[in-house]
Amino acid sequence: MATAKKAVKKAAKKPAAKKAPAKKVVAKKAPAKKVAAKKPVAKKVVAKKAPAKKVAAKKVAAKKAPAKKRTPNAAFMKPLTPSAALAAVIGHTPIPRTEVVSKLWVYIKKHGLQDHVNKRNINADDKLRVVFGKAQITMFELAALIGKHLS
Repeated sequence: MATAKKAVKKAAKKPAAKKAPAKKVVAKKAPAKKVAAKKPVAKKVVAKKAPAKKVAAKKVAAKKAPAKKRTPNAAFMKPLTPSAALAAVIGHTPIPRTEVVSKLWVYIKKHGLQDHVNKRNINADDKLRVVFGKAQITMFELAALIGKHLS
């Protein structure tokens, strides 16, 4: 009986008849065109960029490092004696060059000498005209002009 069951299963599994496979239609290729010889083109070399994660890690590490406090240059901190013309504006005591500029700006703001249209210009009054040598200067000329009046 066991053999009869196996025979029935084998008969059910057999395919009825195999069909012939269908033929594939292949398109013909067009004949190759003659191409004029081209000059070789130099390839551009593209440098790879570092991944963004590594760059961000470096920035974070740089921020965590304690910043060194900048020490002032000794030449700027050396007290200098102002000339008589400059002393009329800032005083007679010897002070550093940086303080001279600060005191001049205090004087300029107090007397309203900064030009209202162009804030970079300084209009000289009688005392400052002697120091500057002209009626109006730019704030970028200020340090150069006071250097002549310090010793």
